[in-house]
Amino acid sequence: MAWAIMGCKTVNTTSDAPQKMEVSINLVDVKNDQVEVNIKTPTIKQDEIVFYVPKIIPGTYAIDNYGKYIENFNAYDQSGKKLKTAKFDDNSWTIFNAKQLSKISYKVNDTYDIESEHEVFSPSGTNIIESKQFMLNLHGFVGYFKELKEIPYEINIAKPAALYGATALTDLNKSNTADQFVMDRYAEVVDHPIMYNVPDTASFKVKGMDILISVYSPTKKHTAASIKPAMEKMITAQKNFLGDFNSTKKYAILLYLSSLENDAQGFGALEHPTSTTVVMPEMMEKDALEEQLKDVVSHEFFHIVTPLSIHSKEIQYFDYNEPKMSEHLWMYEGVTEYFANLFQVNQGLIEEGDFFDRMQEKIQTSTQYDDNMPFTKMSKNVLSADVKDQYVNVYQKGALIAMCLDIQLRESTNGKMGILDLMKKLSKDYGNNKPFDDSELFQKITDLTYPEIGAFLKNYVSGDQSIPYITYFEKMGLGLGEKTVDGNPFLSKEMVPYINMDPESGIIFLPEGETNTFFKNLGMAAGDIIKEVNGVAYNKDSIYDLLVLSESMKNNDPKKITYTRNGKEKTVNKKIVLPKETISTFIVKDQSKNALKNAWLKN
Repeated sequence: MAWAIMGCKTVNTTSDAPQKMEVSINLVDVKNDQVEVNIKTPTIKQDEIVFYVPKIIPGTYAIDNYGKYIENFNAYDQSGKKLKTAKFDDNSWTIFNAKQLSKISYKVNDTYDIESEHEVFSPSGTNIIESKQFMLNLHGFVGYFKELKEIPYEINIAKPAALYGATALTDLNKSNTADQFVMDRYAEVVDHPIMYNVPDTASFKVKGMDILISVYSPTKKHTAASIKPAMEKMITAQKNFLGDFNSTKKYAILLYLSSLENDAQGFGALEHPTSTTVVMPEMMEKDALEEQLKDVVSHEFFHIVTPLSIHSKEIQYFDYNEPKMSEHLWMYEGVTEYFANLFQVNQGLIEEGDFFDRMQEKIQTSTQYDDNMPFTKMSKNVLSADVKDQYVNVYQKGALIAMCLDIQLRESTNGKMGILDLMKKLSKDYGNNKPFDDSELFQKITDLTYPEIGAFLKNYVSGDQSIPYITYFEKMGLGLGEKTVDGNPFLSKEMVPYINMDPESGIIFLPEGETNTFFKNLGMAAGDIIKEVNGVAYNKDSIYDLLVLSESMKNNDPKKITYTRNGKEKTVNKKIVLPKETISTFIVKDQSKNALKNAWLKN
C-alpha cells in the first residue's frame, strides 16, 4: 500500500553540474546472508551531511526502522580514504568532511528469515537467498540525503545469470548478468520493488495496460501460468469497474510464496503505483490462493484511485524519517477496501448475498475497536502507542464509511451518482501533482455533493457518533435476517477449535467437535489423531497448514483422510460434509427499492 507521488524539486547544496546517486547492488557475491551496496555520491558543498535509510514508508503506518538491517557503514573520499562517520540513530549516519565525499558503502541484512525478531510486514520486507531469490524492496537497500531526494537515482544490479528481475521498471542493461534502472527521484526508488528468482512469469494486456505476473514458489507448487487466468479475469473486471479512471500503462504483480519455516510469516500485499508485492503461504491450495489474491491484489490495485490520484500534502511531501500523518485514512484505505469488495458484486464475481455477508462481517469485526474515536483523530495519530492498535479498523469501519457515503449519494441523486463518481470529481480538482490540505477536504466534498454528505462526514468521520448501519441499509430496501452457510470443519464461527496440538501424538480431535457433521461423516470420535489428508502428512508442527487447507474445502469435495484411534490406523475415502452455521446478514425486505439497490451495486 505504498504510493509514489510526484513532488516539487528542492534546492540542494551541490554544484550546478548534473547530479545523481549512482547505486550498485551486488547479488552475486553474497556473504553471511548479506548484500553489499555501494553508492557513488554527487558533489556535496557542505561540511556535514546525514545519510538516511527510511524509518517508515508510505502505506505501512508503522515504524519499521529499515536502517536496523544495515551494517559496516563507511564513507570514502575520491582516493578511497575513509571519512569520519557517526551513527546518529537506527536510520541515520552523519558524514563529516562531506565536501570530500565520493562513495558510501554498507552491507544489508534481510528480514524474511528473522521475522520472529521484528514486526516488518513481509510484503515491505527484504529477502536474500544466495543464487535463488532476492526480494528487493529498495527502501531496505537504498538510502538518501534529505537535501538530494529530488535528484535522479541510477540503480545498477549485478545478478546471477540464471535469475530474472521482475519489475514494472525498464531494464536499460541488456546483459544477463547485470540490470540498470533509472528513476527521477528517491520516491520512485521506494515505489519500484524488484523480485529476482529463476524466471516464472506470465503476461497479458487489459485495455491498454500490460500486466506482468512473477512467482517465486520454492517447490514449484504454483506457477505464474496457473494463476494467470484468475488474475486476468480479476483485473479485467477492475478495469471495467473503473472505466477511464486509470492511466497506468504497466502493472507488475510480484508473488512470493513462503515455505513458512525460517521464512516470511506476514501474509498480504503492499501497493505501489505500478506494482504490488504479495506474500502468501506456498502450501495453500490453488483455489484458496486465487481467492486470497482476488481480495488482496484487487485492494492494492485500487490504490490508483486514492491516494495516488487524490491525496493530502502529508503524502505528497512524505518524510521517511520524521513522518506526519494525514487525517484521511478513511479514504486512502477505507474507500480502497470498499472498492475491492464492491467491484466484485458490480462485475458479477460474487453474488449480492456474498457482498452483504462481507459488509455484515465488517460491522461485527469493527466492534472490536473504539467506535467513538473520531476516524480523523485515529488517522492523524496512527503512529502513537495509544492509537496504533486501532489502525486495522480502516479495513472494517473505513470500508463501511465508504459504503454509507455511497448509499447516501445514491439516495440523494436517485441512483445517478455514487462514491466512484465522487472520487473522479476529486481527482479532476486535485490529482497526482496537486495535493489538498487535510482541513479542506470535507468542505470540498460537501461543495461537490450535498449537505447530507457534509453532515455525515462531520458526525461519523470527524465526530464521535456511531454510524447507524441498519438505517443506511434500509435506504436500499435491506434489513437484518439470517441464513445458513457452510462452516469451517475445524473451527466454529465463535472461534471454538475442534482440533488441537497434542505434544505426544499430533493433531487431536476434540470433544467440542463431536456434533460436527464433518467428523461424524468420517466416523471419527474425540481423541482420534489426524495423520493425513489426501496423502499429505500433518502433525503438531503443521496444524497451521491444516487450518489453511480447511479454508479451501468445499462441500462434496472428495477427500482421503487417515486417522488413528488407540494406535490403530484407519483411512476413509469420502465426499466431505461441511458443518452448517446460521449467520446474521442483510437481506432484501423492501422490493420497492430494488431499482435504487441495483443502481448502487450494478451501476
